[in-house]
Amino acid sequence: MAVTDVKRGKILLAEPFMLDPNFKRSAVLLCEHSEEEGSIGFILNKPLDMRIDELIENFPEFDSEVMFGGPVQTDTIHYLHNVGELLDDSKRIAEGVYWGGDFEKLKILINSGLVESKNIRFFVGYSGWSEGQLKEEMGDGSWVVTHMHANYLFKTQSWKVWQQAMQNMGNAYSVIAQMPDGQTWN
Repeated sequence: MAVTDVKRGKILLAEPFMLDPNFKRSAVLLCEHSEEEGSIGFILNKPLDMRIDELIENFPEFDSEVMFGGPVQTDTIHYLHNVGELLDDSKRIAEGVYWGGDFEKLKILINSGLVESKNIRFFVGYSGWSEGQLKEEMGDGSWVVTHMHANYLFKTQSWKVWQQAMQNMGNAYSVIAQMPDGQTWN
C-alpha cells in the first residue's frame, strides 16, 4: 500500500528487521492520522504482565489484558473496545473497533457484566508521530500498511497479531511472517 493509504483504522506493521525495541515486530492500530498534526496509535501485540484493576484505583475487579500502547505518555491509560453502542463518547476507529468513551459509564458497564474482558483492551501509553514523521518512516520502508480486522484485537492472541496480519496480506508477506525473530538464524 502507498503512503496515501495511511489513515485512521489502518494497521502499521513493523518491517521484520526493525531494531527499535518499542516497535520490533509490532502491529500498531492508527486511531488518529493527519499529515498536518501527526498520528496516534496503539501497539496491539505487546502485552504487559498486569491487570487494569491493579493500575487504576477504584476500578472494578476485572481480568483484562493490558498492553504497552507505545512509548509516549506511559502515565496514561487508553482503551479500545467493541461496545461503542453502549459506551457514550466512543470514537469509531474501524469496523467493530472503538476508542475511549465515558470512563465512569465503562466502570458501570463492567460492574453490570455488560462489558467483559473479551470486549476491551487497555493500553499504557500510546505511539505517536509528529507532523511528517510517519510519512518519513513510511518512505524509509519502516512500516507496511494493512487493513484492521476486529478479530486481531479481540480474537487473536496478542503475541500472534503481527504474524497473522502479515500472513493475511499474502504473497511475499506470508513468507516474511514465517521469518524467525532473531539476529542469528543458524
